[in-house]
Amino acid sequence: MAVSMSMPILIVDDYNTMIRILRNLLRQLGFTQIDEACDGAAALAKMRAKDYALVISDSHMAPMSGAELLQHVRADARTRATPFVMVGDEHDDAFADASASLAKPFSAQMLKNKLVPVLGAF
Repeated sequence: MAVSMSMPILIVDDYNTMIRILRNLLRQLGFTQIDEACDGAAALAKMRAKDYALVISDSHMAPMSGAELLQHVRADARTRATPFVMVGDEHDDAFADASASLAKPFSAQMLKNKLVPVLGAF
């Protein structure tokens, strides 16, 4: 099944620069529907209001970390199956229940390489 480039994606990061980088990389890959949240609590609120086909979250945020956000996502029957990519450093231990992990720094090709097994070829 082909990946819809208009599927809704949520980027979660407490640094606007990282959100901008991820948004630009996703656009380079062809995705068009990209929302953002500045922390885990804001992300949960957005996920309660809208179904996302993919969440890409930083692992280290405050007051709710990416790992805590992932726990909430996996505990909710409505969001449990949502593909979740955790972004952090290569020694991060917060990746356990994530669909995929991505170590910083990364390129568009590295991001795509992580997304293909999660979403399918595009």
